Amino acid sequence: MCGIAGVLDLTGNPTSETIVRNMARAIAHRGPDGEGIYVAGPIGLGHRRLAIIDPTPAGHQPMVTKDGRYYLIYNGEIYNFSALRIELESLGHTFHSQTDTEVVLQAFAQWGAACVDRFNGMFALAIWDQREKSLFLARDRYGIKPLYYTVNKGKLLFGSEIKAIRAHPDTPSGMNQQGLVEYFTFQNFFAEQTLFKDIQLLPPGSHMTVNLDNPEKIITTRYWDYCFQEPQSRLSEAEYLEQFDFLFQQAVNRQLVADVDVGAYLSGGVDSGSITAIAAKQLKQMRTFTCGFDLHSASGIELGFDERATAEHMSYLFQTEQYEVVLKAGDMERCLEDLVWHLEEPRVGQSYPNYYVSRLASKFNKVVLGGTGGDELFGGYPWRYYRAVVNQDFDHYVAKYYEFWQRMVSSDQMSTFYSPIWNQVKHYNPQNTFKDIFQEHFKDLRKPEDYVNHSLYLEAKTFLHGLLTVEDKLSMAHGLEMRVPFMDNDLVDFAMQVPVSMKLGNLQQVVRLNENDPGNKIQRNFQKTKDGKLLLRKAMQRYVPEEVAQAVKKGFSAPDASWFQGESIEYVKQSLMTGKSPIFDYLDRTMVEAKVMEHLDGKRNNRLLVWSLIYVDLWLKRFT
Repeated sequence: MCGIAGVLDLTGNPTSETIVRNMARAIAHRGPDGEGIYVAGPIGLGHRRLAIIDPTPAGHQPMVTKDGRYYLIYNGEIYNFSALRIELESLGHTFHSQTDTEVVLQAFAQWGAACVDRFNGMFALAIWDQREKSLFLARDRYGIKPLYYTVNKGKLLFGSEIKAIRAHPDTPSGMNQQGLVEYFTFQNFFAEQTLFKDIQLLPPGSHMTVNLDNPEKIITTRYWDYCFQEPQSRLSEAEYLEQFDFLFQQAVNRQLVADVDVGAYLSGGVDSGSITAIAAKQLKQMRTFTCGFDLHSASGIELGFDERATAEHMSYLFQTEQYEVVLKAGDMERCLEDLVWHLEEPRVGQSYPNYYVSRLASKFNKVVLGGTGGDELFGGYPWRYYRAVVNQDFDHYVAKYYEFWQRMVSSDQMSTFYSPIWNQVKHYNPQNTFKDIFQEHFKDLRKPEDYVNHSLYLEAKTFLHGLLTVEDKLSMAHGLEMRVPFMDNDLVDFAMQVPVSMKLGNLQQVVRLNENDPGNKIQRNFQKTKDGKLLLRKAMQRYVPEEVAQAVKKGFSAPDASWFQGESIEYVKQSLMTGKSPIFDYLDRTMVEAKVMEHLDGKRNNRLLVWSLIYVDLWLKRFT
């Protein structure tokens, strides 16, 4: 786990070593254990190391092949590297370290770009071919590790974080106004654009190649994509349970490989609890980390947001060494400037609890396991999928589901909300961005199950990717590697073929209600219930208490709706209701203040919008 940065001068002019070093040092927090720089003519590669596997100098990067042809900088972990090493040795390759980095390098030398199809893990990498004068960039299947890039003034700049690119003097500056509209529609970015002008994110499951013989031709190729579909032949429930159990245990055990201590996040949920249960059998005196919330000023549904008691009970059952951080009103304000700096582009949800629990874990461990992915792969959000299960055709589905995913600013509000910049952004339609997600997944949609699988695809490509990006940035802010066992290749392949009926329990009831136009009767199926992740919940009863496996789904969120109306009310007003805020160069002041007051007066829960407004305001102050 590390940070990478680099420059390729597409005109062939030499690259400055000082600039490359500055780019690497901008992300020094990702790799506090070492720095490496390689500059030769037009290419410059920078690396910051967080030593996890073979922490000796043999793992230093940039790493070069024995013949001096290929130079690699790499961020991530390949969990099947031992098996790949054996295969490469049988083909005549020799190794000088115990690192997975050297396996990645030799795999590229053997198989070229096709090597990424063989990797089971998380990675962002850059490989310079000194002989062919070509650069290869790649990112893992699911986008666990980020890789940003821009082409400007004849240079291709790239890095694990945007701040590495911005350390180069030829980086474009300013806000991406179209990205602003996309963010305030979805509280996320659905495609590769960011909030930074002309800086993009290489899509998950993609690689990019550029050759100095033809620098105008930058080729981006998608080598993998999700495919959720009903199986052609179904197994019995018992067979699905046994397959899941084997693959889940295999995934967790694969990700325990490290030459440093491995810990785990432990919420009160089934996903992190089951991961901890399996890992704790292998790791003696394993440490676990929980983020709780002070609820003295919470109200309503937020009174159930603190899951420390359940986490403590599971820590007792699994005999882990448990550590906790408890957040209260005011902790958001304390960390926000640092959080904006590290997270850079805003994405899904109020993510500052992730910042605090990562900071806690980093005081004890270099590696931590997390439960991200279980919900998105196995159907953890039925109240969302059920909104679009009966449709006339694909376009009808898009229209219905897009309306739901407008999380903050709806289509009919846009011209007013963005009035200061409306002439510059009115050509952009976020619904087209939403629809384009399905280009490579569009199938013959006939049954409600087909539409549920479409929804699972959308959320894996967008919501899950946003979560993974946030968790990478906020863990690496503290030099902490987060691993996600649910995103194991074999487990993901299995999850995509599990029948919808083994993920959702109320689908047929919801279909009947839709077909009969029931009005308000269907609303109860849009609430959080014990429905969803049926197969996973049943399998996990082997590892966690039944009341945990069968609990109502809870998200990892602070009681911000209450805090914004209580102890944090003055901070909200000061941030968004004064004449000093730069956000009003882009957004309509009257409408913004009305929506803020609507929340503060308790008329409507606009906590997502309030958080996002505060974040973007701070972003403007920090980055523009």
